[in-house]
Amino acid sequence: MSKMTGRFYQTAYLNFIILYLLALHLTFPIFAHMEKFELNILGCGSALPTMRHNATSQVLNIREKLFMIDCGEGTQVQLRRSRLKFSRLNHIFISHLHGDHCFGLIGMISTFGMIERTADLHIYAHADLQKLMRPQLDFFCKGLPFDVVFHDINPAERTVIYDDRSVSVETIPLRHRLPTCGFLFREKPVPNHIIRDMIDFYKVPLFMINRIKNGEDFVCDDGTVIPNSRLTIPSDPPRSYAYCSDTLYNPEISEQIKGVDLLFHEATFLETEKARAKVTMHSTARQAAEIAKMSDVKKLMIGHFSARYDDDLCLLAEAKEIFPDTILANENLSINV
Repeated sequence: MSKMTGRFYQTAYLNFIILYLLALHLTFPIFAHMEKFELNILGCGSALPTMRHNATSQVLNIREKLFMIDCGEGTQVQLRRSRLKFSRLNHIFISHLHGDHCFGLIGMISTFGMIERTADLHIYAHADLQKLMRPQLDFFCKGLPFDVVFHDINPAERTVIYDDRSVSVETIPLRHRLPTCGFLFREKPVPNHIIRDMIDFYKVPLFMINRIKNGEDFVCDDGTVIPNSRLTIPSDPPRSYAYCSDTLYNPEISEQIKGVDLLFHEATFLETEKARAKVTMHSTARQAAEIAKMSDVKKLMIGHFSARYDDDLCLLAEAKEIFPDTILANENLSINV
């Protein structure tokens, strides 16, 4: 076989392998979203308890690390029902100090002590929460086998309050009757996936693997440059989630949450109760949808429903008129972002 013919078959084989692996990547879910970014709704009601909804709480599962957002009364029972592992919950973010967003904390912490938890629990909230909870912890939770670590935040400032290798969390200043902020979760990019056949074929040394995952080309001994695109499959784009509850209609947040994959925005009232929403510093379903539309988000979830509505579908219908890709929050709902 001539050199030219051999090179032709070699190139054809390489192109076939690359196309085959790319086709797998696009066709089968196992190649996409291999890392979890999953939102779990524990409660989506508002201040007045009802038989239909629990007080506000959510858990975001990012690569098997659990992040709780708000912790209304009864949250620990909902956490049990969700079958999420208590041991993986190390960080809790409290948007503001109204009871329907934080009354569940002391009971859940007490339970964590009884199940012999040892990992520290980190709580991110307005400084007043620590002042309120220290006496309760001293009275009800003496001798905890772990520390409760409070991180004071300023809800009026947009700032990164948590950052690790997987995710960063940023505050979103909101407008409510107490100092309030939402939270913006941004996943960190994942390195590209190497194509093992290509790595073996070009005899890429082990010390180069991480550099190739992060985008470098490979230079063979004879000086031939092998482009990174031939050695790797692009990783999935990083995902993002914005949580905005409770708040008066506030278009100023649009720039910060622009383009997020999923926006949770409170929709306490229908537009017919717009005046009531303004007085109580809440939003209507229509206003939530307008925020989603102007922010160019991919999907909107509405929640924090007023107890006055026997059926939340009226709120969904109002939001969908403005932003069709809207869904209702509901207890035990789990959604991949």
